[in-house]
Amino acid sequence: MAAARWMLRWVAAAVAAVAAALALDNGLARTPPMGWLHWERFLCATDCAAEPRRCVSEQLFVEMADRMAAEGWRDAGYDFICIDDCWMAPTRDKQGRLQADPKRFPGGIRKLADYVHSKGLKLGIYSDVGSKTCAGFPGSYNHYDLDAQTFASWGVDLLKFDGCNSESLDLLAEGYRRMSVALNRTGRSIVYSCEWPFYLRPVQQPNYTEIKQYCNHWRNFYDVYDSWSSIKSILDWTALHQDTIVKIAGPGGWNDPDMLVIGNFGLSWDQSVTQMAMWAIMAAPLFMSNDLRHISPEAKWLLQNKEVIAINQDPLGKQGYQLFKDKNFQLWERPLSDRAYAVAVLNQQEIGGPQKFTFSLTFLGNGLACNPACSIQQVLPASRDCGVYSWMSSLSLEVNPTGTVLLKVLPL
Repeated sequence: MAAARWMLRWVAAAVAAVAAALALDNGLARTPPMGWLHWERFLCATDCAAEPRRCVSEQLFVEMADRMAAEGWRDAGYDFICIDDCWMAPTRDKQGRLQADPKRFPGGIRKLADYVHSKGLKLGIYSDVGSKTCAGFPGSYNHYDLDAQTFASWGVDLLKFDGCNSESLDLLAEGYRRMSVALNRTGRSIVYSCEWPFYLRPVQQPNYTEIKQYCNHWRNFYDVYDSWSSIKSILDWTALHQDTIVKIAGPGGWNDPDMLVIGNFGLSWDQSVTQMAMWAIMAAPLFMSNDLRHISPEAKWLLQNKEVIAINQDPLGKQGYQLFKDKNFQLWERPLSDRAYAVAVLNQQEIGGPQKFTFSLTFLGNGLACNPACSIQQVLPASRDCGVYSWMSSLSLEVNPTGTVLLKVLPL
């Protein structure tokens, strides 16, 4: 009996190892994914008669796809258009499959995917590891293989998999693993976006090595809101936990600080610059949640800024980190390819006017970023050449309250 039990355990371990190997690397998200996601701006608006322009519907995603293709978003790199919660009918169909709400998505998801693909874009969709989604629609619990097959048959390219309504942490973890393996089994390339560590953290420390074996990017912290306090809290949490999370990020797996809310209502210009700059430093997935039908030229310029996007998408794939913080300023850096560095100086003050921050270039890159010399280019809030500096030089910058200056340091 002991031998039999040992054999069963060995077989179970072997099966688990094979599953992990299957999910370890799907070849996707080699740089942080970019796109548009409906949640922060449009939430769970389902009354299309009362709010036709806000309603989570086929029409909303068609109109956003049109804008993304025609107005430079796709060409800038934003190639996913993603449906979040509230797209489903209240019940599964007679075959047990998820189905879109027939009034709001009359053509179904397959038709929408075909339209999105015709625009040179990719379609993302949403489900939940538990019995119900966060908004109360049918979840994927006990339907992981069926739902993965359904998404693949529709031509879906990304799955955002939430963590509401799971009965235990063990079931939560099992569900995230099972959906990862199920997606790979379909044979379709589907980016897998998880919220696994966020739902673990109140109770236990996430195993990020395991999470990266199964997920292409993962949420760690609360949903972003259209406010400066929300952006600050995300940056503070990231800096506090950087020793744990920075080292695990890289090609194929990224920490996700949530959506870009630039172009909405809650951020000033300087705060918008800070979000864009810091999401680039953090190697974050760039998923906008805004209304591309009504966006200012300034917000469009910032979101489509090629220099910032190039930093975010740098192929070295290393996440940046905070080097220094005092009561007024934060200094962050991110290693880039070809021995370059991105550097961000954030003015935390919310009172007064622009403040000067001076720092030694020996701080950067463990003393190597500007050794023996470097050229420095300012990327944000406006592009300019700062000149050539030696290793022992200091750099002085003037930064607006709640604003950020983003730099690129190139070795000479």
